[in-house]
Amino acid sequence: MDILIVEGNGPLNGTVPISGSKNAALPILIASLLMEGPVYYTNVPRLRDIGTTLKLLEVLGCPADMDEAGNVTAQPCEIAYQAPYELVRTMRASALCLGPLLARLGRASVALPGGCAIGARPVDMHLTALEKMGATFNLDAGYIEGFTDGLKGAHIAFPFPTVGGTENLLMAASLAEGTTVLENAAREPEVCDLAEFLIQCGARITGHGTSEITIEGVPTLRQPENASYRIMSDRIEAGTYMAAACITRGEVLLKDCPVESMEAVIAAFEDMGAKMDAREDGLFVSAKEKLSCVDVKTLPYPGFPTDMQAQIMAVMTMAEGSGVIEETIFENRYMHVQELVRMGARIKLSGRTAFVRGVEGLTGAPVMASDLRASASLVVAALAAHGVTAIRRIYHLDRGYENIDAKLNAVGAKVRREQE
Repeated sequence: MDILIVEGNGPLNGTVPISGSKNAALPILIASLLMEGPVYYTNVPRLRDIGTTLKLLEVLGCPADMDEAGNVTAQPCEIAYQAPYELVRTMRASALCLGPLLARLGRASVALPGGCAIGARPVDMHLTALEKMGATFNLDAGYIEGFTDGLKGAHIAFPFPTVGGTENLLMAASLAEGTTVLENAAREPEVCDLAEFLIQCGARITGHGTSEITIEGVPTLRQPENASYRIMSDRIEAGTYMAAACITRGEVLLKDCPVESMEAVIAAFEDMGAKMDAREDGLFVSAKEKLSCVDVKTLPYPGFPTDMQAQIMAVMTMAEGSGVIEETIFENRYMHVQELVRMGARIKLSGRTAFVRGVEGLTGAPVMASDLRASASLVVAALAAHGVTAIRRIYHLDRGYENIDAKLNAVGAKVRREQE
């Protein structure tokens, strides 16, 4: 099993290219199941979760090939209805197969999904919404079994914004009979990217990016001939390298950074004292002086993203003063705290609130990654720590960051992989 060895090496300086978004690519690739005819994608990141998704598509009758440049060709043919546990167990996004399979086949069998252990994240809202469209479900031997004689448009009000639920319903409703209205829909940029892809293929969707989305069902979906779809850049990857630049007091150009979707993250780091300069080719981040702690509350988009909570906490551990972080999205997303404390951080927890007091310096230590973004926070902290940090269980990291060691080394870090 790989260990990531990180040695503190001073400020990061240079250019970091931002890859395609994992959280956008996963549902868009799964949407291939809806299509009549081949589909072409560009800017797809080479990640563990992407590889799992391509294997899942093949099992479901939609073979997909990816080249070294991040281009994917998917060929829907004989669509199957069962998503097996062996593939689903590592990836939460596999629940997104439910909507497309019900829309195309009238039947779906999807193993209860896995993924990061950061909270319950139930699929109940997905199922309740699909039931309003005419589906029925039962749980059999760890599989969600769904059936329908044909999905019908419905008026659906989510109890709170759900990214996965909104994406599942966008796909299902695109081929349903009649009109579907989603109230309290998720507004995340990745949801909008999925909607734009479906629109390219003939879907009739309006209101994406707002809390109310309207979908008029169409008989078939097909990507236009000689067209392709470019996956948006990853705002969370960009935010992670922003944090790395800030904690090391460096200057980094985030090439192809999706600035327009990162207002809350940019504002938080500017409040800490970092300088941000949006340029034609990306975002220039400068943090030559020591930053100050701030108060942060995670919220659905356009609020501060939960996926950046751990990384900004790592930066605050070495900032001036103290700050409060409130996690409102997931109930179990502070597993990185004890690992940061092992490195010398001063953090106290009370329920979903973390109180962070900055220290003069962190010290390298052996630490354990518990989930994807926790892994990223430990890397960020290690870049500024004195000495060497050994991060175990980095398979979490490889689920969401493309070539993170190479990208960091290119801007002055000292990062290497070793076999345990």
